[in-house]
Order: sequence, then structure tokens, then C-alpha cells
Amino acid sequence: MERFLARHQDHIAGILSGFDRVLFRGTLRSISYVEGMSIFLASQKVLLKDFGAFVQNQSDRLKVYAKAFAESHDRPYQYIISSSVSKEAVAKTIMQRDNISEGLICVLSCVEPCQSYAIRKDRESKKLQLISATRKCLHFYFYFIDRDFGFMHVRLQSWFPFPIQVCINGREWLAREMDKAGMDYTREGNCFTHIADFQKAQEMADAGLKKNWPKLLDQFSQRYNPLVADLDIKGYYWTIRASEYATDIIFKDEIYLNELYRKLTHHAIEQFSCKDILRFLGRRTDGRFRGEATSNIRKRPEGIRVRHWVEENSIKMYDKQGCVLRIETTINNPRRFKVFRKAFRKGEETKAWIPMRKGVADTWRRVEVSRNANIRYLDALAVVGDQYPLQPCLDAVSKPVYKQNRRYRALRLLSPEEVKLFQSLLHGEFLVHGFRNADIRKQLFSNADMDEGKNRCIAKTTRLIALLKAHKFIRKVPKSRLYRITPKGQQIMSASLIFRNTNIALLEKAVA
Repeated sequence: MERFLARHQDHIAGILSGFDRVLFRGTLRSISYVEGMSIFLASQKVLLKDFGAFVQNQSDRLKVYAKAFAESHDRPYQYIISSSVSKEAVAKTIMQRDNISEGLICVLSCVEPCQSYAIRKDRESKKLQLISATRKCLHFYFYFIDRDFGFMHVRLQSWFPFPIQVCINGREWLAREMDKAGMDYTREGNCFTHIADFQKAQEMADAGLKKNWPKLLDQFSQRYNPLVADLDIKGYYWTIRASEYATDIIFKDEIYLNELYRKLTHHAIEQFSCKDILRFLGRRTDGRFRGEATSNIRKRPEGIRVRHWVEENSIKMYDKQGCVLRIETTINNPRRFKVFRKAFRKGEETKAWIPMRKGVADTWRRVEVSRNANIRYLDALAVVGDQYPLQPCLDAVSKPVYKQNRRYRALRLLSPEEVKLFQSLLHGEFLVHGFRNADIRKQLFSNADMDEGKNRCIAKTTRLIALLKAHKFIRKVPKSRLYRITPKGQQIMSASLIFRNTNIALLEKAVA
């Protein structure tokens, strides 16, 4: 990311990273599976034949509570006839109409699909049995403006096992924190176009990650679902169902960003391969990956959005309010990533890299993965918008160079072999972490080549690295076997790839 910021530093006002939207999900684990629900019914002395009447009674209690809650706060209770209607849009309309600045806005209800239970008769035993089933039931949406978190909502399922969702917006929370600190800022929509002290704002955003989320979320669940305490059910277990972590770069000049963004979107769609997208999100690029990686570009009312999907997770780029470039990583399935924590191997406790959990305990790792993905993406975009003439650089690398009395040949910038090497080096992961001889060797040679002559492949890769180092395309990291690409190398290699992949008709037009 430093390269991108350095490239456009004269036009950047500041940078801010943090959660955008976070969707927490609370699960009553003791009754969220058939056996557990059966034990609960037995503790309540409810026979399976009375199951329907029992759960209907509990659902009715929630409905009465939701209506009474709205009435006690002198706010409307409204039934939404279709699940396709945007509840957030309805709530914001009511908020603006009634000029609500704090407290409950409204309570909305809507029939939506859910995962619950049903009673079926077993043909063999001719007895009733409890099964898990997909059905539809009433859901309640409590929209309100919280003193700390701003505009947010809680969604509660009215049928067993009563899962609950709490949706919080990180930018809403940060705005209120800056208000408490008396910091000057300008907010438009869901982003900041001006902040008096970006460094302090970033410190606030990072501090918010250390909150005791289970305690805070329990307060919401206790407020909106009284049945947990009334039925003596063990409290909610909290997970993050979906998270959006955004890095906003605020530009001083809208015209500059508009022109730059046009180039960024073109580069992201034309130049980023599936392997690049995998590396942005820290995924493997070898044969062990069996998923799907896709990219798309869409024009929306607020602007053009580029999005790259790797299975359930994604990274996207879009401009907001004319002066904000946002890179945002969305994690829907954290198990695609790893976290280093305690684990049991052969009955012994140890530490190992294991799949990340949905639980809030791994929030720090979720942030780390998302932030690194945004950084890799910006690093890969650092080559776009270069205004310096390439002729002097191209002339220099087109001639042999001498280093320590040794001659190194000129680079053939458009040859297939050289281009393949450039493509390997410009992968997003290598731009951030650097690369070793073995990393490039895997990109340049097939397994068959390695089987036939491994030492020959190693020697050839070593010579290519020495050649690039002599031309100052790469540099060695002290006291390690790592190499990093220099700004000069990134600039010329990217230009070479763009030139080779450009339609000749466009070049004729440019010359004309």
C-alpha cells in the first residue's frame, strides 16, 4: 500500500481502515439441534403431540412483546408484506419523516424463510419424531439509533430455536466516537470525505476492535428476546456471519480520482488473473484449490464497482462521493482462512494453523486477513497512473550492463520467456511478502521439467534472478533469501505486460 500512497501522495488527504458492516449472529446452541431441542421439550414437560401448540404459544408471546415494545416507545409497528422489500429503506424513511436522532425508530415484521423444527410420523415405528425442517415464520426487525453504535438493527426469528442477528456499521460507530472527542470531520453517506486527524481516527477504529463483544451483544439479545430468560435457556453464542473491512483513501481532488479510477477499473479487469485474485485473499494457487474465482464490473448509481469473488468471499473496489477510493474485503466463510492458535494433535495440546472460526474470538485474525488483502490489492494497483516517460528506462534495460566485471545481457521485454517471468514476479503475494528462488521456479517450470532436471531448473532461475538484480528490477532483503521488486522493476514489467496484451488497433489509434 505504501507504493500506491507514494505514487499519489500529493493528491491524497488521508487513509482510514476499519469495519464497514458487521453482521453478528446469536445462536442458542443448546436447542439448535434435534437432540438438544428434544431434551429441552422434556425439561418443559412438552409431549411431541403438543409441540405445535407449545411453539405457537411462544411465537405469539414474542409478537405481543414486539408490539408492546413499539407502543411503549411511541413508535410504529409495521408489517412488511414481502420479504423482498428493503427494511432498511423503510426504517430510514420513517427516521427522516419523524426526525429521530436517538432511540427506537420502528419495529418491522415480515414472513421469511427460516430453519426450525417440525413433527413427522415415522412409518416404521409409527411414532412421532422431531426433525429439523425449513419453513417460514415471522421475523422482527428492531431498527434504532444507538447512543454508541448509531443506526443499526436487530433481527429476531419468532420460531424455535430463536436465532438473532445484530447488524452494526463500523463507520456509524466511529462517527460517534469522533463526536465524543470533539474531532472535526465531514461524513457523506457511509464514508468520511474529511477528517481533521486521520491518525487519531485510525487509533479509535483500531481500539473498537478490542471491545467485549459477547457482553455488548448479550445486552441487545436480553432487550429484544425475553423468552431466553423466561424459559431458562442458556444464553446466545455469538459468531460473525458476515463482515466488510474497508480501506478508504480520501483524495483532495475529485477530478484526479475520476481520471485515475477509470484506469484502475480497466487495469483490475484486464490485468488481474485468477491467481492474482487468489493471492489478494491469501489463498493457495496450486492444484489443491478446487473452488472458483471470478471477477465482474457493474455500474451502479453511486459509480462503477469492480468485484472479485473467491468462493464465498470477495474483495471489491469502488469510488464513493467522488473523492473516496474504497477497497473492501468481505468474509462470509472464515473457514477458508487459517488462524494460529491452540489445537490438539494426537491427544496433545499444541499450536497450529487451523481453520478460522466464525466466533468473535477470532475477530483479530479476521481483521488481519482483511487488512492484508486490501494492502495487496492496492500494491498491485500501484503501477496504474504512472505519468513518467518510459523511454529512458526502456533504453537502459535494452542494453547490457556490467556489475563486478561481469556482463549481463539486455532484457527482451516483449519475448514470451521474459513476459512469463514478469507475470510470475508481479503476483500480488510477491509484491507484499517478496519471493524466493523456489517460488519463481514453481511458476516457470512444470513438474515434468523438474523431474527431468531439477538442478538445471534451479541454475536457470538463479541466473534470471541475477539478471534482474543487475538491471535493478529486484533487490535482496538483507540476512534472508527473499527478494523484493523495486519501483523501477514494477514500473517496467507492468508496462511490458500491458503493451504486449494491448490490441494493435488501439496502439495505431494512440500513435495517430
